Amino acid sequence: MPADPAALLDSGFCVSYKTMGGDWNPIGCAKLVLLLFLNVHASQNLVRCGVPPVRDCSQIKSQHPEATSGLYMIQPAGVPKPFKVFCEMQSDGGWTVFQKRSGGEVSFRKDWLAYKHGFGNPQSDHWLGLQRLWAITKAGGSRWALRVDLWDFEGGSAFAEYRDFKLGNESQAYRLEVWGYYGTAGDAIRGRDPSALLLPGLNQNCRSFSTLDRDNYSCAPCAFGNISADTCSHEEGGGGWWYSRRCGLASLHGEWHPAGKNWDQASGLHWFTWKDSGPYSARATRMMVKAHVANQ
Repeated sequence: MPADPAALLDSGFCVSYKTMGGDWNPIGCAKLVLLLFLNVHASQNLVRCGVPPVRDCSQIKSQHPEATSGLYMIQPAGVPKPFKVFCEMQSDGGWTVFQKRSGGEVSFRKDWLAYKHGFGNPQSDHWLGLQRLWAITKAGGSRWALRVDLWDFEGGSAFAEYRDFKLGNESQAYRLEVWGYYGTAGDAIRGRDPSALLLPGLNQNCRSFSTLDRDNYSCAPCAFGNISADTCSHEEGGGGWWYSRRCGLASLHGEWHPAGKNWDQASGLHWFTWKDSGPYSARATRMMVKAHVANQ
């Protein structure tokens, strides 16, 4: 039997679908074709998601070098139920995507619980969740790398990669640690920009995660450039992030701004070491992690 619905129609399969009275029922035929199509589509997703679940995308790529990018089911140690992630399968291994932004459809103006548990669709714009990210990267026997990809509105792109990435647990407010930068976007997280010498407190390394309803950076007052604000989350469009005492040079969870309105915005998708001509809000961003030594 052909799997493609169009092939089913061309093959004359539907003509054999009869009603109780013996007459051909085109409505019933259409329902049957749709049912077959959904069944085939679901089967393909089950193959892509993989059974049994594994712990991260690095392990999938290690065990199946032919694996391609897409949705997979994973289940890190200690997590009661498997969940879907998008795996970016590259020549250097399998990367687990935990953040993606490409437009304004999904708001990142969320509270602590939303950032803890995640939101959005892993196949498109989403935040996987701090608790899930911690569960993935706490596995013993592996060092983890963080990669940040940025795209602008002019057809350009850049990346920042940190060879060592660690995330604290919830009692540590998911404290961020990164080391060993290389890339083309600049080391915004650690404030490695010449102008940072004029504004101490921009280093976001070893900082805890903060949201509008949970301030973990304890700045008084918070300062975004020369502007004073009650909280960095508020100034950055309501997005949660690892803010420093003076907010910092990296923040990818502010408001998404369309082309032509993405310059000189206090809120936005910022990576201030990337562009030299003032505040620039990126068109798209992606954050992902990978184990240096895949879990076996």
